[in-house]
Amino acid sequence: MAIQQEMALDETDRRLIELLRANGRLPAAKLAAMLGVSRGTVQNRIDRLVGAGIIAGFTIRLRSDVETGLVRAQIALEVRSSDIKPVVAQLKRLPEAVRIYSTNGRWDLVAEIQTRDLAGLDAVITRIRQVPGVSHSETSIYLTEL
Repeated sequence: MAIQQEMALDETDRRLIELLRANGRLPAAKLAAMLGVSRGTVQNRIDRLVGAGIIAGFTIRLRSDVETGLVRAQIALEVRSSDIKPVVAQLKRLPEAVRIYSTNGRWDLVAEIQTRDLAGLDAVITRIRQVPGVSHSETSIYLTEL
């Protein structure tokens, strides 16, 4: 596990992160050319960003039409203020909860959910609604990515 520490990001770090967000598979040599720095500089910066916990990992994104068969939704949750941490801990234990966000406004938390079918989504929503501290929820199913 990476040790998280405070680290100031300069413009090159920010541009590197932006390029990696767009395509995490870009080779260091290509990133170096795009940033106008050496390949070694890119590799050192990536190592430093990973070591500091700023880059938490590398992943792939699939087009929504490739992910056919998956049901994706978001569930917005109202949570008693004293229960935020335990509720987040419970959500993180659910493999179907792929992302969890704190937010402002009516809802305290929003979780992105992925399941294989509607029955699975229903089961996850039921489990989430039973978590102590969750007082209200609203679920929206993602239909088509635009």
